Amino acid sequence: MASTVYLFCFLLYVTHQVVADFHSPTIKFVPGFEGPLPFRLQTGYVGVDESEDVQLFYYFVESERNPKEDPVILWMTGGPGCSSFSALASEVGPIYFELVMYDGTLPTLVLNPNAWTKIASIIFLDLPVGTGFSYGRTPFASGSIDSQACAQAVQFLRKWFVSHPEFLSNPFYVAGDSYAGIFVAIVTQMISNGNEAGFEPSINLKGYLAGNPITYAAESNFSIPFSHGMGLISDELYECTNGINKYHILEKNCPRDAPQLRRSLSNGKRTFTDRFEETSLSAVSVSDCSVDARWLFGHWLNDELVQNALHIRKGTIGTWVRCNRDSLDFQMIITDVRAYHANLSAKGYKSLIYSGDHDFLVPFQSTQAWIRDLNYSVIDDWRPWIVEGQYAGYTRAYSNKMTFATVKGGGHTAPEYRPPECYAMFERWISNKPL
Repeated sequence: MASTVYLFCFLLYVTHQVVADFHSPTIKFVPGFEGPLPFRLQTGYVGVDESEDVQLFYYFVESERNPKEDPVILWMTGGPGCSSFSALASEVGPIYFELVMYDGTLPTLVLNPNAWTKIASIIFLDLPVGTGFSYGRTPFASGSIDSQACAQAVQFLRKWFVSHPEFLSNPFYVAGDSYAGIFVAIVTQMISNGNEAGFEPSINLKGYLAGNPITYAAESNFSIPFSHGMGLISDELYECTNGINKYHILEKNCPRDAPQLRRSLSNGKRTFTDRFEETSLSAVSVSDCSVDARWLFGHWLNDELVQNALHIRKGTIGTWVRCNRDSLDFQMIITDVRAYHANLSAKGYKSLIYSGDHDFLVPFQSTQAWIRDLNYSVIDDWRPWIVEGQYAGYTRAYSNKMTFATVKGGGHTAPEYRPPECYAMFERWISNKPL
């Protein structure tokens, strides 16, 4: 309760000044994509806190269907410290990278046929400060704690809506995956509190969605029964999971970012992430691994022509990295957001919680457990949901307007592994249809 009071007071403090953000005109061309973009892309920075020393960067993709009425979604990626560009270019956004081995030339972009932006406008936010292209103007502004970052995200939103008033009446949702499950719950609560307090502009909040979300500290306890149930290990051999890809247990255990790029950014020093991933690779070499789009992100976003096209401010962050875990100045204070979910449900907000069922990091059993602890009545009991005649997963709906769904064959970032199924899931839920 004390943390909730602090969050609300902090929100009151940072929302006194609401001014327009500084955003680019519509970006029509980007290097690596042939021809004009067939969707509307905008980027920008929003200064938050009283002095605006925190500059939060975002990518905005307008809905391709009916942007005047379609939902607007704020998307945050986990880590903490992983850029929302990951979601834009490998999960729910309109582009993918062509999956070929990097040969020193600029990576090629292709369209994502299952982009959620076909039916919704999405703001991809780099949060917290120090993530992606977001930066602080002073050393003090370059660090944050979780509650502070969430309050900054809410101030960002109100400023963004001031400069984009045409979207104020659209249904609005908060979304994210992995560690951003913490952000999603807190930010949604803060928006609701601000609306109730009469802050302007009022945000047309309807609910939230979270994928394989970190929710409370004890979730790691479910990794052992998950591993045993999947036939990976006996409980006595838990330490043998070092060779498993924890993001998707059936995939090869490859580094999530190009090792050569990470070392170049750290002056050749081996980072903690390097050591962990290399020791867990076992007998699988990098050359044996299938191409991962994440390996290409840095090569594309650090290109000068690309940064010019995206209107990146020169000299603000140095080299772009997908996940800034090594130098991120961020403290995790809030480790349990189950009470936030309960409170939001009591207020009548709808929610979608989905789990790729082959994720080791946040097993679907842990998500099921905290949802069950909310003790809401089941109105649509456990059943398969179907896409193109095939089981896409299983779902259950509750009286608190919460829907839980597993994504069969999905990993930690389910839309990355099962794009058509996750698009169908999102389209049905956002349209108020049963899965």
